[in-house]
Amino acid sequence: MYKFKVLRNSFLVIAAVLFCSPSTIIAQNTGEFEIARAKYRGGGDWYNDPSALSNLIAFTRQRLPISISESYSDVSLGSRDLYSYPFVFLTGHGNITLNNSEVSNLRGYLENGGFLYVDDDYGLDEFIRPVLKRVFPDEELIELPFSHPIYKQVFEFENGLPKIHEHDNAAPKGYGLFRNGKLVVFYTYESNLSDGWADPEIHNNPASVRQKALEMGANILVYALTQY
Repeated sequence: MYKFKVLRNSFLVIAAVLFCSPSTIIAQNTGEFEIARAKYRGGGDWYNDPSALSNLIAFTRQRLPISISESYSDVSLGSRDLYSYPFVFLTGHGNITLNNSEVSNLRGYLENGGFLYVDDDYGLDEFIRPVLKRVFPDEELIELPFSHPIYKQVFEFENGLPKIHEHDNAAPKGYGLFRNGKLVVFYTYESNLSDGWADPEIHNNPASVRQKALEMGANILVYALTQY
């Protein structure tokens, strides 16, 4: 059963943490956090649903006291610019290819305070798993229990991820990749969460479904920005 829950004092915690940024990642000087969308090679459509991240940002800004820029940037996984963003979003339907330099850059980003959120938009799974294995060969993707804080940062999801699009009649799953005990990658599968962030006319999702998608997205964003 899904229900909404506002965590007492969470706003104060968020505000306090967001104004204490680590030098290893946040190189922005605008007074606001800016987040990014990952560009990658291989033929996968990293650029699909361009309204999705903008809508999530707007939703989060309207409801939470987070100092976050209303715009986002597209950044290549091999670029040192990656280190300027505390949160990077990656999605697509197909292949993703990273060379050794890109793998090393992404590893360094994640080991120095960065957070990567990956949403399988149906077709990415078979390609993203080997990439993540190359980034951290000694770590495994672990399905997160419904009790994990990412499911109740601000909005509570007692049964984990909401199902936004039906493809294989399979339950949505949320996986985590940990480094030194810290969640650095969150990967959502069989949910199509970001499709629910896109403009209503793109996927014709009911308003109630889009609301759940945006609330879960806000949870992920808040979690990523408050785990330093």
